[in-house]
Amino acid sequence: MAKEVKFSLVFRDMWQSAGKYQPRVDQLVKVAPKIIEMGCWDRVETNGGGFEQVNLLYGENPNRSVREWTKPFHEAGIQTHMLDRALNALRMFPCSKDLRKLFYVVKKKQGTDITRIFCGLNDPRNVIPSIGYAKEAGMIAQAALCITFSPIHTVEYYVNLAKKFIEAGADEICLKDMAGIGRPESLGKIVAGIKAYKKDIIIQYHSHAGPGFNVASILEVCKAGCDYIDCGMSPLSWGTGHADIITVQEMLKDAGFKVKDINMKAYMEVRTQIQEMMDDFLGYYIPALNHLNNSLLVKPGLPGGMMGSLMTDLEENLEGLNRWKEKNNQPKLTTDDLLIKLFDEVAYVWPRVGYPCLVTPFSQYVKNLSLMNVMQMEKGKERWSLIADNIWDMILGKSGQLPGPVAPELVELAKSQGRKFETEDPQTYAPDCLDEFRAKMKANGWDLGQDDEELFEYAMHPSQYEAYKSGKAKADFEEDLAKRKAAKNAPSGEIKAQELKVTVNGEVYTVSIAPNDGSAPAAPAAGAAPVAAGEGADVLAPLEGKFFLVKNASEVPVKVGDMVKKGQTIGYIEAMKTYNAVAADCDGQITAILANPGDKVFEDDPIFKIK
Repeated sequence: MAKEVKFSLVFRDMWQSAGKYQPRVDQLVKVAPKIIEMGCWDRVETNGGGFEQVNLLYGENPNRSVREWTKPFHEAGIQTHMLDRALNALRMFPCSKDLRKLFYVVKKKQGTDITRIFCGLNDPRNVIPSIGYAKEAGMIAQAALCITFSPIHTVEYYVNLAKKFIEAGADEICLKDMAGIGRPESLGKIVAGIKAYKKDIIIQYHSHAGPGFNVASILEVCKAGCDYIDCGMSPLSWGTGHADIITVQEMLKDAGFKVKDINMKAYMEVRTQIQEMMDDFLGYYIPALNHLNNSLLVKPGLPGGMMGSLMTDLEENLEGLNRWKEKNNQPKLTTDDLLIKLFDEVAYVWPRVGYPCLVTPFSQYVKNLSLMNVMQMEKGKERWSLIADNIWDMILGKSGQLPGPVAPELVELAKSQGRKFETEDPQTYAPDCLDEFRAKMKANGWDLGQDDEELFEYAMHPSQYEAYKSGKAKADFEEDLAKRKAAKNAPSGEIKAQELKVTVNGEVYTVSIAPNDGSAPAAPAAGAAPVAAGEGADVLAPLEGKFFLVKNASEVPVKVGDMVKKGQTIGYIEAMKTYNAVAADCDGQITAILANPGDKVFEDDPIFKIK
């Protein structure tokens, strides 16, 4: 009897792998019936990492999205699944134990059946507690093996890791080939090894199409006994996304597997709706290069899920770098120049920081560190001269055990800066926090929400939730979208000044949108505190990004009049999802803060004065 292979639509990841944002809840509810009518899906990825946070960024409540989006699939008997980052849950940095436990309770009650738990370090200390928390909440716990290609990440390494997860109670195993660089033959051997250990364990394979291996890989893992295959569909398949369901279904049918038929009329209707979502606003955040396959991705091994943000980061950093080069009479770089330099630097940096699997957040950390190295070296500065604190946390072991050793040059750099390598369970560095957030919500008059889901959202994404509640997130998004539309529609490529009316919480605001030549940061938003002009020496921004005085609610911001010590952190520049510390250059008193929190600043802009 032919083995049956079932299909899962990775609808959330299709969008994350293409660009920055996810569809609105009204768009999701509209497309769900047609996805069901396709008749080929047994599972749909509805939410998880990179879904809820971006909902907040454009002013939508993700709790409502998850409840309404999962409902039609349940009614149709299709399982819903989500992606979570183990110790980090749905964000880029560690969560407390009480928040992790609440996470699974909330997601189960909202309608998510399966959670795919992964750690980019493949550290069982991060994954195994989440297996337990998920099962306690009634979810199916799918433990993921983050697939990469290195001297350390062998077939034996992965089979042994799967055994540990199965022994810890994992209901299923996922091969998470997030960069699509797993070699087909090796992947088949991993599946065969896991099935030899536990014949009836369900295995799901997830892969990205970019480097070009994944269709061959899908065939190999199915021959070895894989049960579910993640697929995408046009117009978001291929490129940095996933193989299209049509190709995969036809290939497996020809190979003798039992697979479900595709209702092509429904396929075309879903395809049309996806294109309408792109035309509405999502397409303005999808770089054109992400539609293309690229074998250059084999070398750096960067995951498809971050390529949308990578290209945006590259464009922004290229602008700042070329501004510096022009000022210093040096030839400018093209996007391709910077991309190749970045890929080469990733290949240099990755083994030296211990071979973390390049998946969120460690893919961003390695990419950010590599890009900072390139930027600094292009300006004649030293490699490793700008390393964000959360990247140091990874290097030092606070995020978990790195698969490989850290290079001696980084060990020496850490020692010279008084940094200590850690071996404790990473959970110890994230104390319980829910009581603190309950108190804050009570003080703000905010409801905890059904099943404490609003408490969960605030504790998981504090700054984004506050911006959502205040209406700032929606206003900022509408302003940015209007700029992108104006840039696209301007006949000569010039952005014409215009005014946009934005409604936030029933109040109508007029936002003025005008060209900015990039020579200085945009003016502070209406209502922002005026910038003081004090005496003393300037403290300059070390890179381009958004300026903040603090990176979390537990920090106390410095203020004018404070006495500070040389090397003391007095602010942050948020760039590429990491907070980079701004240190005082000398002992003295802060006489002026020259930017407002949230302002965009460029490298070498004065942001403080100290006398």
